[in-house]
Amino acid sequence: MSSDLSSGRFLIAAALSAFFMGTIGTISHYAGVSAEAVTFYRLFFGALLMALFLLATRQKEKLIVWPGVKVLLTGAFLAGFVVFYVLSMQYTSMANAIMLIYLAPVAASVVAHFFMGERLTGASVGLILLALFGFAMMMEFNLSLKGRADEALGLFYGLCAMACYAAFILTNRLIEARVHVLTRSGYQMFAGALCMLPLMLLQGDVISLPQWGWLVLAGIVPGFMAIVLAVVALRALPASTFGTLAYLEPITVVALGWLLFGQSLNLLQLSGCGLIMFSGVAQALLSSRPSPESETCLAP
Repeated sequence: MSSDLSSGRFLIAAALSAFFMGTIGTISHYAGVSAEAVTFYRLFFGALLMALFLLATRQKEKLIVWPGVKVLLTGAFLAGFVVFYVLSMQYTSMANAIMLIYLAPVAASVVAHFFMGERLTGASVGLILLALFGFAMMMEFNLSLKGRADEALGLFYGLCAMACYAAFILTNRLIEARVHVLTRSGYQMFAGALCMLPLMLLQGDVISLPQWGWLVLAGIVPGFMAIVLAVVALRALPASTFGTLAYLEPITVVALGWLLFGQSLNLLQLSGCGLIMFSGVAQALLSSRPSPESETCLAP
């Protein structure tokens, strides 16, 4: 009985992590500042809170350490992912933006097949094609963007975010196991914030007190809390289970877009969302690894 309760807590932690990850679009909308500012403060406050957490829990050795060049490089990809994702949502629907993001594991698996020796199976190829078909359904099979300049720009930024996320996934796999996941996450956010700092300063945002509240919230909820809860969950849950629950993030994004901003989807588009998420869950089940903590990408 106690084992079931313990397992339930970890499942709740994973679900909350995914939900918190899915709030960044809503927070950035209400913050009302540039994408560069949202990205910087989400990463900076997230890194600061991670450092304070490690100090408060007497894990200073995980903080005072050189994380390695690969960790810092993934931080740059993380910054690119977040800023392009926020920009994408300014020109296209939150649903289109998040579903493009969730094609990143597909892109990463194709790159890994050709360059990292991670061979795709027939089932994996089928799931990739299914995900792409699902995105075509999201676009209502209308892939022509003539006369839809804003939509085209939003999808372009979404593709850039997807490319950065795919690069983030792949480079994370190259990081040595000795780098603890909390160390990795903290330094990735810090490196990403440093990358965004000059771009944010160029924007010259004048930030009001209410906007500061939203920016701090960005660092706390989709930044720090989402990552810590993911780490907690991954210590007990199989990678396949965590990967399945991670798909609560796009569900959260689509639901918030509908509830708060009236971004409704028709039956065809909803079916496309379902196909993308089904293929992702199935791929997580197929590619499950025995060491969940070493393979998971927490940041988005």
